[in-house]
Amino acid sequence: MAGTDRSDGPSSHLARGIAAGAGLLALVLTGAIAGFFYAYSASVLQGLDVSDPRDAIAAMQGINATIRNPGFGISFFGAPLATLIAAGLFLRLRRRAVALAFLIAALLYVTCALLPTLLIHVPMNDALAQVAIPADREQALRVWAGFADPWDSWNLVRTIASLASLLLVGVGLLIYREFPSPRRR
Repeated sequence: MAGTDRSDGPSSHLARGIAAGAGLLALVLTGAIAGFFYAYSASVLQGLDVSDPRDAIAAMQGINATIRNPGFGISFFGAPLATLIAAGLFLRLRRRAVALAFLIAALLYVTCALLPTLLIHVPMNDALAQVAIPADREQALRVWAGFADPWDSWNLVRTIASLASLLLVGVGLLIYREFPSPRRR
């Protein structure tokens, strides 16, 4: 039957189920964070860019003040953790191609989404939090453009990386399902 390892015994069945569950959790969490970053690129920043820059600064300050919450944290930190756990579990099942897809997905996410967030976006957000919103619209526009342009460029990097990670997790699950491991001799 497609998608099953042909190892015998209930413990191997349980191990396959746990690995598949970890893989599905990785898919959901990676999809959640990829969607989060995509939403910023596709709508949030675009909406703020057409707003009065004083309102855009205030809105982004409000978003940044509340973003560090459990809902965000679960997907932001959980995606690479679940993906690495799944990679390890698939490796234990000797599903090297599946494990490799998950491992590459985790490394891509960590290096191109998680680290840029921590090293670039968080410091930018913290700096914006200290800005007193200028009363002058033109001055506010300069502040907003100085923040939003680089922030959005780096967000595009993490959006693409997160979507690529999601694709790799999906490919890993597809390989697991469609190309079962050979029968042990």
